[in-house]
Amino acid sequence: MDEFIKQNYGFIAHGVEFLAAVVGLIFYEKYRLTAVKYFILFLIYLSVCDFINLYTLFVKPDEILDFLEGTVFEKNYWWATSYWNIGAILFFSFFYNKILKGNGFKKFIKISTYIFLIFSLIYIALNKEEFFVRFFPIISILGAIIIFQCAVFYFIEILRSDKILTFYKSMNFYISLAIFIWWLIITPIVFYDVYYSYDIEKSFKDWDFVILRREIYLFSNIFMYLTYTFALIWCKPEND
Repeated sequence: MDEFIKQNYGFIAHGVEFLAAVVGLIFYEKYRLTAVKYFILFLIYLSVCDFINLYTLFVKPDEILDFLEGTVFEKNYWWATSYWNIGAILFFSFFYNKILKGNGFKKFIKISTYIFLIFSLIYIALNKEEFFVRFFPIISILGAIIIFQCAVFYFIEILRSDKILTFYKSMNFYISLAIFIWWLIITPIVFYDVYYSYDIEKSFKDWDFVILRREIYLFSNIFMYLTYTFALIWCKPEND
């Protein structure tokens, strides 16, 4: 099982993500008049960014990007931090400001997001060398807090409204449920990312942790993106 995941992790993880993006494109017209259209574009954005993230496969001798060896761009920590740990948080803040009704909730999320963005940029500026060689747990944790806020505020509004009777038909509900569970599972891992680093021979220091980490990410991604795929097909558009 470990060897299978080691060899096929990328194919499976990117496969379910790409599937969700393709299904979103197919059903785009269905959600064109709702905020879900932005989420579909976000799925496409993630697929493109994750594809770019694979550039490190070609940073090897005699490969097309061999000139990046020994530079700060040799690893993709900087790119993943930019488009996911920061970019995804900004998107969900925008998305929930589209679907939430309460101005108080919206204002709270906006303020929290501004603080998160300013802190992240300052923290990266102060640790610019480490930005290229590792992930920043503090940014991941603060981002998770933003996600939890957004999802919880949405669930509160659902409980307070008549939508509680038909929540299972709402695409917004499945978006909130899946991203809440995904971040709840993944966030604790960031405290152990020190083991997800390289030795002087450019090999992972602790392959046991690497395999465990990949297993958790893989099954979390499968759950999240298959949930989105199912929901895009099954749910009915709603007036946001």
